[in-house]
Amino acid sequence: MQAEPEVLFEKRGRAGIITLNRPRALNALTLAMIRDMHAELASWAEDVAIERVVIRGAGEKAFCAGGDIRQVRELGLRSDPEAVGFFRDEYRLNALIKRFPKPYVALIDGAVMGGGVGVSVHGSHRICGERTAFAMPEAGIGFFPDVGATYFLPRLPGRLGTYLGLTGARLGQADALWSGIATHAVPRARFDDLAESLAEATDIAAAIDEHAAAPRLASIVQLMPAIDRCFAADSVEAIMEALDRETGEHWQWAAQTADALRLKSPLSLKIALRQMREGRHASFAECMRIEFRIVSRVLQGTDFYEGVRALILDKDNQPHWTHASVETVGKEEVDRYFAPLGPDELELSVAFAQ
Repeated sequence: MQAEPEVLFEKRGRAGIITLNRPRALNALTLAMIRDMHAELASWAEDVAIERVVIRGAGEKAFCAGGDIRQVRELGLRSDPEAVGFFRDEYRLNALIKRFPKPYVALIDGAVMGGGVGVSVHGSHRICGERTAFAMPEAGIGFFPDVGATYFLPRLPGRLGTYLGLTGARLGQADALWSGIATHAVPRARFDDLAESLAEATDIAAAIDEHAAAPRLASIVQLMPAIDRCFAADSVEAIMEALDRETGEHWQWAAQTADALRLKSPLSLKIALRQMREGRHASFAECMRIEFRIVSRVLQGTDFYEGVRALILDKDNQPHWTHASVETVGKEEVDRYFAPLGPDELELSVAFAQ
């Protein structure tokens, strides 16, 4: 019996429709999916019959829960060049979406994390359903927030991006809309009708507005003063100290956040904070090159492989990180992750090298 394609492509009316088709794996991206999507999008960019792109996920649980980290781990453990190739091609796909010359509409519901964020957040329209669970949880598995997070997280309100990048905290529909991660809120039950409208309508904005519904009030707003106080510091150590000092109505949130940070890879936390600081003033292309520099070194280390083992494979939740605490991670070590790669730098096409 022939297996179903992992990603489906359809031309319907004015739209090119992409469906991530691995519902049992929460639509996690494989290298083959990434390459197929890049090829199809590049073709659709030149196809005058395609006026817009719509991307969605199959199943009820996820838009896309990230890249297929099991595949990446296996490639990396055997030193297969395709491990680095996975991220080179993924980041090029992210850049293509960011600079796509036509409207790119993501219909998001359920889990949208890591690589799933990379194929949605850079598009022109990000439409979230009521079960949306946005997160960048990479520091918890010894990795780092990538797929353009170096660019988009620092541009969220206040210090929200730093908070999300270090903690992996989740945002629901209302919080995603308030923060700018989402551009619209539409009930999941209306997604099929919206997709049909997007395939036929001449006015995309009117089609979306016809199906939109106001979400509940954003809860993250109440936390923003505490987030801005605690995550404005220039070191992970100082952030943890600020969380430990927090009093008043948010003391419990602060204590739980500090506890959660102490479980994550200390090296990943240091890398993520530096990303947030450097990305604030860097172009999108520069941010993607920074991330490729980092991932090229992460794949040579041990924290990522240990994090996936402990939290995803064995699920013992007892990772043995390279460092016991953030205090033992020196600046020079972090510097090495950000150092240029020389001839191995990430190359983006001329059209996207802004």
